[in-house]
Amino acid sequence: MSDRIETPEIMNLIPHRHPFLLVDAAEDYVEHESITGIKAVTYDEPFFPGHFPNNPVMPGVLMLEALAQTGAILMSKTLQADPAKVTIFFMGCEKVKFRAPVRPGMLLRMPVRVVLARHGVFKFSGEVLADGVRAVQAEFSAKAVFHE
Repeated sequence: MSDRIETPEIMNLIPHRHPFLLVDAAEDYVEHESITGIKAVTYDEPFFPGHFPNNPVMPGVLMLEALAQTGAILMSKTLQADPAKVTIFFMGCEKVKFRAPVRPGMLLRMPVRVVLARHGVFKFSGEVLADGVRAVQAEFSAKAVFHE
């Protein structure tokens, strides 16, 4: 059995859908501790025609969103959250550094680890590695919100 989490399972863990689902797969899941998200950045991503024409670069805020989605996958799986009853909301980010551009054809690996978890709030530390080069690093937080 593989420890890799594929897109169908991710779609059962978080509500994001194309074109805003920014994590293709995940691996190295350790309950309550860590996970690594994976995203293959393709030439036909919907943001490239406008960011920037003739010089496509993945927007930094979308890399930060991909990190947040990776953290949400870790939270949802750890909490065994039912998406019909729980939504995980991004709360904030700090110490964000954009270090290198991400271009079409690059593979993103996004290791995320839990720094603190208390009362349904998780604080994470993560980074985006584009073909092995650190493109983004950040600390961020999310909260599990229960609804009817």
